[in-house]
Amino acid sequence: MIKHRSTGSNVADNIVVGLDIGTTKVCVLIASKDDNRINVLGIGKAENEGMARGTVTHIEKTVSAITQAVQDAERQSGIKVRAVNVGIAGDHIQSFQSRGVIAISNPENEIGRKDVERLLQDTKRVALPSDRRIIHVIPQEFIVDGQDGIYDPVGMAGVRMEANVHIITGGITPVQNIYRCVERAGLEINDLVLEPLASTYAVMSEDEKEVGVVLVDIGGGTTDIAIFEGRTIRHTAVLAIAGKKVTEDIRKGLGILNDEAERLKREHGYAYMPEIVDDMPIPLRPIGGRGAVEITRGLLCQIIQPRMEEILEIVALEIKRSGYSKHLHSGIILTGGGSLIRGTAALARDVLGMPVKIGIPSGFSGGFVNEVENPMYSTCVGLVMHGMKGIAGTTMDVAGNEGKSGIIQKIIDWFNEL
Repeated sequence: MIKHRSTGSNVADNIVVGLDIGTTKVCVLIASKDDNRINVLGIGKAENEGMARGTVTHIEKTVSAITQAVQDAERQSGIKVRAVNVGIAGDHIQSFQSRGVIAISNPENEIGRKDVERLLQDTKRVALPSDRRIIHVIPQEFIVDGQDGIYDPVGMAGVRMEANVHIITGGITPVQNIYRCVERAGLEINDLVLEPLASTYAVMSEDEKEVGVVLVDIGGGTTDIAIFEGRTIRHTAVLAIAGKKVTEDIRKGLGILNDEAERLKREHGYAYMPEIVDDMPIPLRPIGGRGAVEITRGLLCQIIQPRMEEILEIVALEIKRSGYSKHLHSGIILTGGGSLIRGTAALARDVLGMPVKIGIPSGFSGGFVNEVENPMYSTCVGLVMHGMKGIAGTTMDVAGNEGKSGIIQKIIDWFNEL
């Protein structure tokens, strides 16, 4: 779809900022592009208590987290942030396939950019509930006079053009709340991008997209899924179950505070019992003057593994529902903070029956590269990569944001319709 940007910009034209508003944390990444080098200039991170399952539940807490993360990144980079590429997820996200067709009417029958825009507008002529709007229209292939498998028809000759597209929709209210949080933090939105699509920019190669691959991004509040085959997106889904549920299970199972449960998950947690080599005792922090208590890694794994199995089993059902389970020869790419639990890749191989690897963000040449080579930054890195495509002058974009005047005008239009 044709890419659009808001009128807002950062201090320099080569600066791109990614803003990942997650359920448990807000991450901000500032990067620059010089020739073919992409440099990480600043990273900011803040705990977020204003989100649940990918949607805003408390405006002020979310604004505070955004502000803190942006200030940290600005301090580190020395750059004032004005405009950001924002990720969106949540269980309100839905997707489906659509098809459109138009006639080419110019005298020379040459397909132009406006023809492509007109065709993609035609694919959006679908019935939607009044509380939903289209976020992305992603072209899968174009068909010109019966010839299929065309990815960019501009400049070709033809009299009839068709398109198969993947449409992603979101609830109006959740999107408006994201917009309000960003605006109250004093920022403008350059682009709004579905988070699993953003993550693919950071951890997925073109070869993997060609032969078939699934991205599974296990975050704090949601698990995001994106299926690629034949170098194009085939299916997306957002599941309202993720790493925060694991933390809650530990908290309830051991009767400890949430911070202690999160620490145990990060430092000692295992998602797969056979991966435990040393079943060492783990001391728990006493509460209210109680005596010291110890547990083992095996006991902690008995709490973590059932929940991780449940998440992966739901992922398996979603893959089967997509109809592409037999075409995923590259297997699974696990990323997000939830993938950092030891043994997650081994458990995924057992549950899903496919090759599994942990997706580490890549593509940067300088700056704080080591700091962002962590699965928890996959979405934020992907948002920056998405923005870099705009700097390079890319007009056909996999994320395909729709609307004639960009995301800002789109949301203004939504407000006017209410």
